[in-house]
Amino acid sequence: MEQINITKDGSLENMKACFMGLGYIGLPTAIVAADSGIHVTGVDINPQVVETVNQGRIHIIEPGLEALCARVVQKGTLHAFTEPQESEVYLIVVPTPFTGDHEPDISYVEAATRSLIPWLKEGDLFIIESTSPVGTTEKMAHLIFTARPELKDKIYIAYCPERVLPGNVIYELVHNDRVIGGFNPVSTEKACDFYSRFVKGTLHRTNTRTAEMCKLTENSSRDVQIAFANELSLICDKAGINVWELIELANKHPRVNILQPGSGVGGHCIAVDPYFLTADFPRESQLIGKAREINNYKAFWCAEKTLQAIRQFVLEQGREPVVALMGLAFKPNIDDLRESPAKYIATRVMQGHSEAGYLIVEPNIESHKVFKLTDYRQAYEEADIVAFLVAHNQFKTLPWREDKTLLDFCGIFRKN
Repeated sequence: MEQINITKDGSLENMKACFMGLGYIGLPTAIVAADSGIHVTGVDINPQVVETVNQGRIHIIEPGLEALCARVVQKGTLHAFTEPQESEVYLIVVPTPFTGDHEPDISYVEAATRSLIPWLKEGDLFIIESTSPVGTTEKMAHLIFTARPELKDKIYIAYCPERVLPGNVIYELVHNDRVIGGFNPVSTEKACDFYSRFVKGTLHRTNTRTAEMCKLTENSSRDVQIAFANELSLICDKAGINVWELIELANKHPRVNILQPGSGVGGHCIAVDPYFLTADFPRESQLIGKAREINNYKAFWCAEKTLQAIRQFVLEQGREPVVALMGLAFKPNIDDLRESPAKYIATRVMQGHSEAGYLIVEPNIESHKVFKLTDYRQAYEEADIVAFLVAHNQFKTLPWREDKTLLDFCGIFRKN
């Protein structure tokens, strides 16, 4: 395919990019791209999100992002809409959930792609960032060329997964390496040209299938490593061993690096991405599938341990306890509750013993539509039983209390 400049004059100032999806990844990426001088259109189906962004504010919690959003909106390089706008680069950054049978659902990716088809023109660049099953980019290319056969060999298509850590997204969007898989070599180069405008990390070139698999591999690997730590915590509980001390000692070995156990695995990456592999490759992904089972079981185990402590308290004290459930987010120090094991544990415990008094704590959100939230210091003072579900920094400032039943599922008091 003939090389075609993305912009008419090749200048950064005239480049236009349309981001489909303004969520936890789409919004920060759109803002960072806009800060580099690219004229960004952010698209979201939620009018409230669009209105919020156009006011220079954000609807998620991410350090430094709101100030950066205000700057690019004021500068005029970021505008949000509920529908696509004409651009040279189109990015799909929508969620890819899974069904109740743990089958990946790419309907959002497909819907976003279909909405862009009328806007595509010769020389445009189409990029998928959404986590997707292997072969999704090829499917979307087929969808585009079936509807617009005149675009065959006339547009550029690539897959480039994000790999950022909530709480440090701005830095990592700029400095992390990126894997860029093109539909063909020239598409890879066009995508690299786009990302080089705001990414300082190394851009690693490959094809679409390898890039799709790379994203799934990264998070599945993490899931397996966490499963080992969580399984170790179950063994140590039964053996009467402090798992935190054990891991610290084992990690003194020069070639051992065991992760820390927790109350399970959550979020829209590590807790989800392995299912993209187990769904498409069930016979080949035995270890990956088992790791998912272990990490899901750990949340169930934490709930059962909490219920057991409640029943024991009633038996010994002759009254119902006040129970503090500390944390709802899927990992420390963020406001993201997606696929959160802590949220599952809180729900299961409250349903399993409704007579107790419950104080639900999540210091990173102001309110929740299901749970009535309590300040963490008040909850810790008033509770008879305290179950630490997430290792938020605020919780680590609390003193050890001998007069309470403390269930430390995430290592708040590692030496006790």
